[in-house]
Amino acid sequence: MYYVMILAAVVMFGFQFFLNDDYEKKNGNNLTSSMMFIFGSSLVGFVILLGINKFRFEFTYYTLFMAVVTALNMMACLFCSMKALARINLSLYSIFSMLGGMLLPFFAGILFYEEKLTLGKILCFIIVTLALFVTFQKGKSAKGFIYYAGIFVFNGMSGVLSKIFQESTFEKTSAAGYSVLSALMTVVIAGIILLFNIKKVSLPKRNSFLSLAGYGFLNKVANYLLLIALAHVPASTQYPMVTGGVMIVSTVLGFFTPNKPGKREIISLVLAFVGIMMLVIVP
Repeated sequence: MYYVMILAAVVMFGFQFFLNDDYEKKNGNNLTSSMMFIFGSSLVGFVILLGINKFRFEFTYYTLFMAVVTALNMMACLFCSMKALARINLSLYSIFSMLGGMLLPFFAGILFYEEKLTLGKILCFIIVTLALFVTFQKGKSAKGFIYYAGIFVFNGMSGVLSKIFQESTFEKTSAAGYSVLSALMTVVIAGIILLFNIKKVSLPKRNSFLSLAGYGFLNKVANYLLLIALAHVPASTQYPMVTGGVMIVSTVLGFFTPNKPGKREIISLVLAFVGIMMLVIVP
């Protein structure tokens, strides 16, 4: 059941990349545009998650603290993502994003939470990492390195923070309550930033509202599913599976876009699939 949740989250993450890119192309990637995207998508996510939690609002001080840290981390990651996408080097962006999302939770689980290091996990990690680098192509600009580094750290910390929350012995809410509070804190912080820049704020273009709302729904629900699964599936297993899975889904979806996947992407897809299978067939 929990692996089905991870699979569902992987599919959602695969779609959300296209929505993020679509919004950025229509509205730009400056500070106010990014904050408006974060504010709107998080507001949608907050309403959806509140509905999933049967409109119950849960609260503890520890959950509030973790929600604020999670919100700040997510906002920093999304801002770096939108700035990096404008640098055109999409393959390098993808490598930093997915490698950070896999590597940091993987080692956090092994080093700090005594998760077992198996041959299957090692092989999966190596093969999925290789699959990422197969897709690398030199971009037109390398000036956005600080944003790539930010993506690596902040995207990786997303999984680490989820693991910290799940393993904590402090008084805390349910996974749904934490997700709701995290979305709310994101709305509040983004809203404050927008107020301080009110003269520069403009509403998203009407043809981008669907991308904004769709991203909010997919992102928040996917992260909620991973948070639930994390209580039953080790981080060192879950996040290599997520990274490899997102690569597969994104490549498959690419066949339905004008920019069809090339040989590199197809080789990467095969390697990602082999890497995931290592978790299944190798003890």
